[in-house]
Amino acid sequence: MPDPITIRAARADEFAALRAIEDAAGEPFRDIGMDAVADDAPPSSVVLAGAAERGGLWVAADGDDRPVAYLMDDVVDGEAHLDQVSVHPTHARRGIGARLVEHLVDRTRAAGRPAVTLTTYVDVPWNGPYYARLGFRTLADDELGPGLRAVRRAETARGLDRWPRAAMRRDLTAGDS
Repeated sequence: MPDPITIRAARADEFAALRAIEDAAGEPFRDIGMDAVADDAPPSSVVLAGAAERGGLWVAADGDDRPVAYLMDDVVDGEAHLDQVSVHPTHARRGIGARLVEHLVDRTRAAGRPAVTLTTYVDVPWNGPYYARLGFRTLADDELGPGLRAVRRAETARGLDRWPRAAMRRDLTAGDS
C-alpha cells in the first residue's frame, strides 16, 4: 500500500531535501535530449527561504513526513504563479504533482485571485500537455502581463528557450472546477 501523502508548508530544515528532489526530477529530461534542463541548478536555499517566508513553498510528505515533492509559487501580475513543481521520480505518476497544483488552486481561490499562471516546455509530456490536462491553456504573447513577460525574459536569458516554451493560465473565475 502506498504511503499516505500530506500537503503542508515546507520547513527550513527540508531545503536540502527539496533541492535533491529537484535534481532527481530533472534527470528524465536527459532521456529526451534536454541535458541542459537536467543540469540546471535547483533553487538555492535563499530562494527557497524567500518562498517559504511569503507562504509560497509547499511539500507533499510521505507517511514518515519526508518530502517527496514540492511546489513553489509567487504572485505575478496579481495572479498566483506556479514557479516550480517537482516530484521525486520514485513517487512520480501517482497524482502527487496534481494534488500540489490543486492545493495551489484552492489557496488562490481563497485569496481571491482570478487565476494561476505558469511557464513550461510546450512539447515535454510531463510539462505542457500535463498542465493542459489540469485545465491550463496556452497564452498568446499579447495576453502576457508585464510580470509574466519579465518571467519569460529571465527564462530566455538563462537559455531555457532552446526548446519551445509557453506561458499558461488556469482561469478561476469562469466556473473552473
